[in-house]
Amino acid sequence: MNPDGANAIDCSIVIPVYFNEESIVPTVEAIEREVIAKNPALVFEIIFVDDGSGDGSLNVLREVQRQRPHLVRVVKLTRNFGQGNAWLAGFSIARGKCVIPISADLQDPPHLMNDMLQAFFTEGYQIVICQRAGRDESWYRVWTSRLFYWLMQRLCFRNMPLGGFDYMLLGRRSLDLLLRSREAHPFLQGQILWPGFKTKFLEYRRRERLHGTSRWTFWMKLTALLDGVMAYSYFPIRCMSVVGVLVALLGFLYAAVVFGGRVIGGIVIQGWAPLMIVILVLGGLQLVTVGVIGEYLWRVLAQVRGRESYIIDTIYSGEPDAKNSNSN
Repeated sequence: MNPDGANAIDCSIVIPVYFNEESIVPTVEAIEREVIAKNPALVFEIIFVDDGSGDGSLNVLREVQRQRPHLVRVVKLTRNFGQGNAWLAGFSIARGKCVIPISADLQDPPHLMNDMLQAFFTEGYQIVICQRAGRDESWYRVWTSRLFYWLMQRLCFRNMPLGGFDYMLLGRRSLDLLLRSREAHPFLQGQILWPGFKTKFLEYRRRERLHGTSRWTFWMKLTALLDGVMAYSYFPIRCMSVVGVLVALLGFLYAAVVFGGRVIGGIVIQGWAPLMIVILVLGGLQLVTVGVIGEYLWRVLAQVRGRESYIIDTIYSGEPDAKNSNSN
């Protein structure tokens, strides 16, 4: 999985772009100023991935690439495939000994890359994760994010940072393992934590977005939560089993009460209310059970289909443009 020319590149910086035309130039200038200039002994490449942006992002990216042909490559996807798949598209052509994904909106400070590179090249860490100690965002986004990652910590990964993470460094070994996984509904943070490579955690405070608005909606968070739980936890299935046993016990207890009341006290329980309560409770539990099973079956179906997670339309670089498709 190690692309040709990887030995010539020390670090590949992968930046997904989705409606970020105003922040692209400040982002690349900050990386040049705060990271590349401070690490003259290392060779870098910057890979921008245009994830189906509907604004002028691609035109800005092409201009940035023309001004820096030996540093910047631009990957254009055929449509929007989501941030995670945009990462994978960039990772698939990265040539570095390590890769660092970073957002294009400068919410994650580029200067932290210096500490990540130090941990990788000097201290021997295969993975370096920048965990959010705080966020300069609305209370709604802060608390929904904390709830999401708290559930992931409780159900799947004990070492999942409560503030979450999507700013990190991956060494070539962990990167190749990630690219080989080929999951249909990947939860990338889980795939990064699962192998158990030597990992270092760095804390930082996520800054306020300077341009544009976040497109990470509540439903996207819910989908990511389901992907993570379904992929790395047996909790939903076990929960259904436990609830089934409890309902059965309550049913036997209720039957014993009715039978005892009839035989011992001559009490006859009449009316439609008790019957309707039992029907509604059991019916609701059955629907929930079918829904959970359906979530698992849908993921199995998606995995069996083997559809491509992303499609690369064009790669703009110092070399002739390439058109191809990749899957992961």
